[in-house]
Amino acid sequence: MINPLQKKILILAVYAGEIMMKNGAEIYRVEDTIVRICKACGISHTEVFATPTGIFVSLDRGGEEDDTQTYIKRIQGTDTDLNKISMVNHFSREFTTTDLSVEEGMKILKKIDEQAPYPLPVRLLGASMIASFFCLIFGGSPIDFCIAFLTGAACYLLSVFLKKYEINFFIRGLCCCALAAFVAMTAASSIPIASYEPIIIGSIMIFVPGVAITNSIRDFLSGDMLSGVARMTEALLTAVSLAAGAGVILKIWDMIGGVVL
Repeated sequence: MINPLQKKILILAVYAGEIMMKNGAEIYRVEDTIVRICKACGISHTEVFATPTGIFVSLDRGGEEDDTQTYIKRIQGTDTDLNKISMVNHFSREFTTTDLSVEEGMKILKKIDEQAPYPLPVRLLGASMIASFFCLIFGGSPIDFCIAFLTGAACYLLSVFLKKYEINFFIRGLCCCALAAFVAMTAASSIPIASYEPIIIGSIMIFVPGVAITNSIRDFLSGDMLSGVARMTEALLTAVSLAAGAGVILKIWDMIGGVVL
């Protein structure tokens, strides 16, 4: 017979893991959070297997007459929001050290999940600063800095637009970096003192999958080989899309007799 309270605890724990997984958390962190929430509710026998595309949880109280309950949650779409991961971490610590009820915990998690990201102007400013300052790091001049600032905003805006229509990450990266290369080449051909190389590099840095690469390595070190391979593959495919987007524009520009490469 299904224990209603145990079912609610299971749903709560998986929901916490789902929020973390969808926002770029490491596998070991997701699994540890689910186990801690279950143990805080008196469920000592908890087995969790998490991958970037799904969470599998099985639990019971350890008694001879207890029924084992299993829950499978499909994870669709991932993003990077370290603030939500931090908030779920804080929630799990609060849940395990206080007398929060399961219902109250579910309300807190829903509030975290529904929290809106930073306003678009703030994210555009961040993307512009990433592009422009990386442009300086790679040898750009002040005029390159200004061009990269505008290019970064344009590329990020295109990424947001494509994501709205659920375009996959490979096409998004390819289109955004193609736009960055096109703007950089146009600026370099129009402004003699501008250099297209640092502008392109700075703009591409917005989309480099640094979190995915870091998490894949941490998963490897934690023994989560399946997740490590999956995330590393995703990172490599993203890198290929970035290089392809910029490379196609550079090749076309050279073929039509644009700026000498």
